[in-house]
Amino acid sequence: MTVRAKIALTIFLTGLLTAIGVVATVLMAFQRFDHESTYYRADAFLKRVVMQHPDLMTMQQRFPEEFVNFLGGLVLYEPGTQLYLLDTEGKVLATTTAQALPANYRVALGPVREAASDQPMPYVMGDDPEQAGSRTVVAAKPLQRAVILPGQPVAGYLYLVCRPRTLDENRLAALRSSLDRPGMLLILGVVLLTTCFSVWMTATVTRPLARLTAAVSAVTRDGLEANSSGATAPSQATTALPDAHTRDEFGLLARGIGTMLTTLRTQWATLRRLDHFRREGVSNLSHDLRSPLTATTACLETLDMRWANQPERAPDRELLAVALRNTRNAARLVQSLGDLAQLDEPEFKLRSGVLDLTELMDDVAMRFAERAQRQGVSVVSANPDNCAVLAPVDIELLERAVANLVDNALKFCAPGGTITLSVACEGSMAALCVRDTGAGIAAADIPHLFDRFYQSRQSVAPATGEGGKGLGLAIVKRIVELHGGSIHVESVLGQGTDVTLMLPASG
Repeated sequence: MTVRAKIALTIFLTGLLTAIGVVATVLMAFQRFDHESTYYRADAFLKRVVMQHPDLMTMQQRFPEEFVNFLGGLVLYEPGTQLYLLDTEGKVLATTTAQALPANYRVALGPVREAASDQPMPYVMGDDPEQAGSRTVVAAKPLQRAVILPGQPVAGYLYLVCRPRTLDENRLAALRSSLDRPGMLLILGVVLLTTCFSVWMTATVTRPLARLTAAVSAVTRDGLEANSSGATAPSQATTALPDAHTRDEFGLLARGIGTMLTTLRTQWATLRRLDHFRREGVSNLSHDLRSPLTATTACLETLDMRWANQPERAPDRELLAVALRNTRNAARLVQSLGDLAQLDEPEFKLRSGVLDLTELMDDVAMRFAERAQRQGVSVVSANPDNCAVLAPVDIELLERAVANLVDNALKFCAPGGTITLSVACEGSMAALCVRDTGAGIAAADIPHLFDRFYQSRQSVAPATGEGGKGLGLAIVKRIVELHGGSIHVESVLGQGTDVTLMLPASG
């Protein structure tokens, strides 16, 4: 859910809850008004009764049966009410109700005294003897005897219970009148106006955010350059940030994003220049070193052949062998640096052609068969599915990648070991696997295995006594990336390593 939708939903729910709250407030006000009017009417009625009959306690004591009829006659003028005569403890002495009350029934005196006090009350809720546990509007007046005893100014209470009235037509009309009042319409108008204003504010607030989001998305889509030709001038789509000239928070945000993009473009241009200088320098250095290293290797090989039949030159030949081995290693390193710099060029393109990968793996196995035999290692090619696995690949580069993996496996595979090259189809991908039974790789080294100049195993290979320079596997990774594939490594120390190249296969 978008921010705009969330704000709109919040405003709608706020308006709805506000309207419900207003209606509930009106209903509560109507109920309170009804209670207050009922209480004041009941209180006025009791005042008239007490003023006309100040000796009610004496009348009840002298004529108890006739007194009940007397009370019944009084409530004829107040329908829906019941009169009770209470003593000072709340005990019911006489009542107009026809329902039999329990013996010595007492009414809670708290509400009675509150209603009988001289302090004005909005209304008082008290006990209804006919409905135990329920509370309703009550009124009460204190009664005195003709002869007031010392310490007893109050001899009892005249207690009036007003039953809740049903919503008849008159009360419904009054309720509708309350809801249709101009004040209610004004409140609803204010709620509606506030809602419309909130919707307008939501649109005003979210519109700049939407434009900023679109501008940032354009930068993400188009990059920090106007085109792929190396120009560093930003495109118009990524430069024109909206609301950048306003003085509110969105203007500050837009200007901040613009400043950040300018800094990023400057840094990106600097990085591109440095990266181009690095690649060009490495490529030129590799090209310049290749010829003298080749010449040095040829001279050392010539000396070795001349001294081959001279036993007195044996110590010199040992030194010559060390120099020749190091020169060849340096030549291979220079060659790898040049190849990696070439593969890193943005303009580098693959020369792809559809190839049966089984044939490629067979060729690589045959290429390393003689060297593996000298080391006592078996190199075999397998096709578990026994079918052609076709894929659009750069044959030269992919063969270079597989050869690097086999070369690396030979360095760490002891005599008697086996290197297996296999090809299989896994859905739309072709899986090229190089499996060896060598020393294995520690789990902590696997994530860095294809980093440049990183050597995951021992610096000196146990099987050959020659260590790599950490570029062979980096070249493998770059070749696979250029083909749109991925690399997966599984290894167990002491048991061997499986390296799988996943490449898109032909449809």
